[in-house]
Amino acid sequence: MKRLVNLIKNKYLLASVAFMVWMVFFDRNDMTSQLDYRSKVNKLEEEKDFYTKEIAKAEKDLQELTTNPDRLEKFARERYYMRRDNEDIYVVIDEKDKKKDSKSSF
Repeated sequence: MKRLVNLIKNKYLLASVAFMVWMVFFDRNDMTSQLDYRSKVNKLEEEKDFYTKEIAKAEKDLQELTTNPDRLEKFARERYYMRRDNEDIYVVIDEKDKKKDSKSSF
């Protein structure tokens, strides 16, 4: 018991404990803030990886569209419904998509 009282009266121990408590809980860069920052950094790195892959995919598609005329024609037909003079285009809309569109319209 006397040893415990001596430890509590030790000013260096008290100062060290107070400093540690201050740094862990009350400082501007406390542990909870550091954990939040780390999770945000990890999330941003995942987004960076995703967008890097998407950019590489888009560059590959662009290269293919500029070098391959058949691919360019397919892209124009699918995306912009372009056609030749002697062709007709029929757009088929799925019933599920039609119901979603009618519910979301004003």
